[in-house]
Amino acid sequence: MSSTKGLEGIVATQSSISSIIDDKLTYVGYDIDDLTENCSFEEVVYLLWNLKLPTKEELDAFKQEIANEMEVPQGIIDHLKSYDLDSVHPMAALRTAVSMLGLYDDEADEMNEDANRRKALRLQAKISTIATAFARIRNGKEPVAPKKDLSFAGNFLYMLNGKEPEAIEEEAFNKALVLHADHELNASTFTSRVCVATLSDVYSGVTAAIGALKGPLHGGANERVMQMLSEIGEEENAIPYIKEKFANKEKIMGMGHRVYENGDPRAKHLREMSRQLTEITGETKWYNMSVKIEDFIKEEKGLPANVDFYSASVYHSLGIDHDLFTPIFAVSRVSGWLAHILEQYSDNRLIRPRAEYVGQVNNNLSL
Repeated sequence: MSSTKGLEGIVATQSSISSIIDDKLTYVGYDIDDLTENCSFEEVVYLLWNLKLPTKEELDAFKQEIANEMEVPQGIIDHLKSYDLDSVHPMAALRTAVSMLGLYDDEADEMNEDANRRKALRLQAKISTIATAFARIRNGKEPVAPKKDLSFAGNFLYMLNGKEPEAIEEEAFNKALVLHADHELNASTFTSRVCVATLSDVYSGVTAAIGALKGPLHGGANERVMQMLSEIGEEENAIPYIKEKFANKEKIMGMGHRVYENGDPRAKHLREMSRQLTEITGETKWYNMSVKIEDFIKEEKGLPANVDFYSASVYHSLGIDHDLFTPIFAVSRVSGWLAHILEQYSDNRLIRPRAEYVGQVNNNLSL
């Protein structure tokens, strides 16, 4: 028995939810390009959970169900207000609040399929309300209640900023949500499946996934991309900055991908939204320096940008605080986590791999 570090190349399960084959990402067989250009985030969530796109009637009903579940218990809002808001990272706040949701759900420990789907709907609906409420509370503002006539993307931006977004802003955010919704058996998704394979509850599975996403090698990359761009400051500093990083053998976040060999198919959509949004805000330098960096690293190292690289300037252009980038990732990816959790429950087997022992042998206590 031999091990593979990081389980690279190991096929751990079968799934009908998403696939990455020959650098092509699909959700339930639909190409990510088609979904990004033609579908709302709500349609994609429905697709992931039901393995089919909704009819108009099904979609309208699904949107209404989400809208009806977006409010969160006052006890959770009060808990968010009790934090030391100068030191708590939004991902830590989100992780704790999602876990707390289970305390307010009478069906939290019910394990039948219908109950699990109802819990999935509640989690999907409420997670954006939690993320935006925390963002406002720490800035000394009261949370904004969701509007039932707005889209999921529109509602997030409305609850965050207190005003309805412009059409281009809603379009950009909707595309970002679609692009981040699922990505096969990534670290946080695998974590969620391992957790619920013990027959733990949905809330535990999502809380575990948020914990995995919190790490900078998974969900924190786009926040660190924007930190890098801010340090660079101006376009003329971009290439010297990257050369210095190379000389110091430092990792450039947002470049390359563990699975894709020839480029992340999601990146081009956010690259275009970054171009449009930075033109509107008058801060084209963020897009321009991003393009310079991508082109230089692609030429020098053969590494193209991944989805995190341009999502950074997109979110920045939407006026979103940089440390909210990863919670936004969770707001989208919870749709995929929940799809995988439901799939795991449907044909469950405890996930229990082995380890290759490389420690000392033949020790004994005899003198």
